[in-house]
Amino acid sequence: MKGIKKLFIALMFILLFLLIGNKSNAASGDLELNSLNFNAEIQENGDMLVTETWDIDIEDTNTLYKTFKTDVNKYLDIKDVTVKEITDGINKNFTETSRLMYHVTKDYYYGLINDDGNFEIAWGVGLDDGEDTRTYEISYTVEGAVGRYSDYNQLYWQFVGEDFEIDSKKITGTITLPKEVENKEDIRVWGHTAGLNGEIYATDNNKIEFTINDFKAGTYVEVRTLFPTDVLNDEVKRTYEHPILDSVLEEEQVWAEEANRLRNQRMIYVVIFYIVVAIISVFLIINIIRKIKLIRTRKEKKPSEEIIYFRELPRADSSPAEAVFLEKETKGDLQPNDTGKIFSATLLNLSLKKLIEIQSSKNEKGKDEISIKLLDKEGILALENKDEKAIGKFLISAFKKQEDGILTVKELEKYIKNSSATKILDLQEDIRQGTKIKLLDKKLIDKENREKYGKESGMQALYIALFIICICTAFALIESFGTILLVGTIVFGIIMFLNIVATGIAISKIDVFTQEGIDEIAKWKGLKKYMQEFSLLDKREVPEIAIWEHFLVFATAFGIADKVLEQLKIVYPDIENTINVNTYPYMYLMIHTDFSRSFSNSISNSMSTAYSSASGGGGGFSGGGRWRPEAGGGGGGR
Repeated sequence: MKGIKKLFIALMFILLFLLIGNKSNAASGDLELNSLNFNAEIQENGDMLVTETWDIDIEDTNTLYKTFKTDVNKYLDIKDVTVKEITDGINKNFTETSRLMYHVTKDYYYGLINDDGNFEIAWGVGLDDGEDTRTYEISYTVEGAVGRYSDYNQLYWQFVGEDFEIDSKKITGTITLPKEVENKEDIRVWGHTAGLNGEIYATDNNKIEFTINDFKAGTYVEVRTLFPTDVLNDEVKRTYEHPILDSVLEEEQVWAEEANRLRNQRMIYVVIFYIVVAIISVFLIINIIRKIKLIRTRKEKKPSEEIIYFRELPRADSSPAEAVFLEKETKGDLQPNDTGKIFSATLLNLSLKKLIEIQSSKNEKGKDEISIKLLDKEGILALENKDEKAIGKFLISAFKKQEDGILTVKELEKYIKNSSATKILDLQEDIRQGTKIKLLDKKLIDKENREKYGKESGMQALYIALFIICICTAFALIESFGTILLVGTIVFGIIMFLNIVATGIAISKIDVFTQEGIDEIAKWKGLKKYMQEFSLLDKREVPEIAIWEHFLVFATAFGIADKVLEQLKIVYPDIENTINVNTYPYMYLMIHTDFSRSFSNSISNSMSTAYSSASGGGGGFSGGGRWRPEAGGGGGGR
């Protein structure tokens, strides 16, 4: 009980610490926005019509204002300003004045260049000695908001600047394009905010939406989006001759990585507050006891027979993804590097099925250039294996701009690199789900145990996260709160660690695979070992060379194709002269060209990089930008 008491005392101190910290970040003053909404409509000429809706609590304030930093390289002008009050059904238009005023007359407004050289919108609310909750609607046009580059249009706009003095419980926004794009993925979006507390997505073929919760004064909110040039007409006022996509992707990736690092740090205190309190030590101890009983009663399945080498394909209808899933005894998700190898191996398998053709030629520099020719699109779409079909459809999408039906490996790499993170993640999920469905249909995976494994793995991940939080909290807060917090955190951490160990052992005892699955796993492991060591065996035990084209598909999936090729040359010294491109097409390419590195490895690396980068396409806000667009500015009351 002492440990539990110390834990609760520690949690009280943490709660107090978080509340004090949160209080210190709040802006001083008598204004708070309940919500701030932006509705931005991009016009066909690149101008942007913006309507801001302020739902705000006001106390002892005469004037509200919003400023925009002036920079003709980012936008040309702010014009057509209007202000009105729409509180509780009121629809009152304010009167425009052409005179700058520190305190604006009630129900008047202006949109002018102020003494600092910035554009300022200010309006009089008349609550010098009072308080009220009101809703205002501010509209204006940003001339030249969108810049046109040779490859994309870009809107890079700071809706709220760092000089903005008012907290807001929620900020929302919608950006509407003048017409729809062909594919929603053609709209690339990024959001930047110092608090890392927002989300932004392209929600339709002409619409982007963003949300920021608990916005703090002194931070910023900006949006960057790239969309096809044909969305706008030829009257765009800011045009540039150079492309922008590659530089934006590189810039945003750096900011995203930094944002993720900061986000992880900030989550420590949030998770402590919301999760650690909920998971008490008594529950964890009971859970450990339950896991120990489970470990004692469960027996591990073993292969029906011991297999060292297996000299044939365990199953004729197996796809490369299934082979990797089984050989690695994958109980959860496939890794990004596995996805790349599976992608390459599946293309080789599609070549064997005569659905595509892999070719080799010499480029202008005399180097080997590998290309892919699409032979049977309908055949790919009719594939029964869902994982192979998903990869085939991805490949078909890469052919859309190839009028001759031929795609070089470099072009495929570029297509993968420029694909949105969503598309790569969807492909990864389609491969995983397709593989799981097939293995379930073949009764190689036990459905009930697989679900149990997923639940237990999720709980273990939660326990690990809490354990890390305990350790981090102990070291971060010992100086502030003394040993009582440290001791309580360590006690909780020890209990959590024991729970992690017990859960991990229990998970390892869960038989995700059926007995048939265990037997096939042994065969795939035996085949992999055989392919790695067959040159050391009696040559009479080596199969005919024709089977090696099929073996090399799975050697590519396992990442051992180079080693297998070297051994083939040892076992068949004359292989380079005995095979030709017509009878063994891609084996010929693998032996006579730098095929393995230039095709299999390069595509695999491109796929893994694209999966990991998560660039473009929407998601959480990052912390980049910081005033680069010189658009939004300050705001507040006086």
